Amino acid sequence: MRFLTRKALGLFWLGLVVVLGVGVGTLEWLGPPERMPPSVAAPAEAPPPPPPALVVAPPAAPAVVPAMAAPQPAALPVVAALPPPAPPPAPPPAPAPPPLAPVAARQAMAEPTIAAPDPLLLERTRQGMVPQLGPEGRTSIRTYARTFDREDRRPRIGLILGGMGLNAQHSEEAIRRLPGAITLAFSPYATRPEPLLERARARGMELLSALPLEPAGFGARADPGDRALLTGLPIGENLERLDWALSRIQGQVGAIGAEGSMRGERFAQSADLLATLQITLTQRGLLYVEPRPGGPQPARAFGRAVDVVLDEPSPTRTEVMRRLSELEVLATQNGSALGLAGDPVPSVVAAIEAWAQTLQERNFVIAPITVLLRRPVESR
Repeated sequence: MRFLTRKALGLFWLGLVVVLGVGVGTLEWLGPPERMPPSVAAPAEAPPPPPPALVVAPPAAPAVVPAMAAPQPAALPVVAALPPPAPPPAPPPAPAPPPLAPVAARQAMAEPTIAAPDPLLLERTRQGMVPQLGPEGRTSIRTYARTFDREDRRPRIGLILGGMGLNAQHSEEAIRRLPGAITLAFSPYATRPEPLLERARARGMELLSALPLEPAGFGARADPGDRALLTGLPIGENLERLDWALSRIQGQVGAIGAEGSMRGERFAQSADLLATLQITLTQRGLLYVEPRPGGPQPARAFGRAVDVVLDEPSPTRTEVMRRLSELEVLATQNGSALGLAGDPVPSVVAAIEAWAQTLQERNFVIAPITVLLRRPVESR
């Protein structure tokens, strides 16, 4: 039994050796599989072309340096930049600017301003700084006058607006809204006129001092204030009060004998008082405006008499517009006319503003008071 088992085990190992030997021989006989020749191999997919890039040149070979020379830094690679893009087409040349207007036309387009008060045209008195003649006979009339094209042959209309400074809001609105060629008469009783005066000068508005002369009906119905020039006062006292009234503002071209709606009718009845007043103004380089329509032209001063009072009998817009139409008729007949309004109330300002906007279409021009001056009657 043991003998048979050993014999079977020997046969198993013998058969296994034979099978392995036959398999190895077969594999040796078959050999490895042949590779495909390069000519018949599947073509490889071509790689995409590289994007354009800067060309980097190889670094230059280092130069031979003598033994005693200082070492040199290695040269950096030279980068060859791509050609710059083409510049955009040049824009067409700008058109040539129009030729400049003549000097007179350019000055007319720009609103003129009034010069600041000149110390050389002021004299210190007991009442304050009062206008005086300057060196070489300079006058306030010329120094503080608004420029005007005297070649303009259209009928000229002058407007004086009084009562300035008593109501700051009304006064400021008048300065802002009305044409710069309108003349402003400031009350000597104005409390803080300086800001208003600066705005008026910036607009090119000529300035007048309003003189509180004794009116008709002096008393309860008409009170010109405690500094009024009165017929019952000595001449010296009236001259002191005149200095006080003139010292309340600076930079004026003259004075008007009216304070608001009061126009000094009783004072003007005295020829001597009126002549002294006008002579004093002339000696100080100032003009005088006679505020009473139909009154005489100033006899002893450069000036002008008013032709129409705009806000009488009432300051309504309708009444003011009617009076302005009267001024146009007079200006057409005589070449010029002068109107006066005693108070810058909104109705008066609105009427003048609306009227002035269409004045050029009707072939009129607003002129400052210095353009409408006439020589003293006694010097003609």
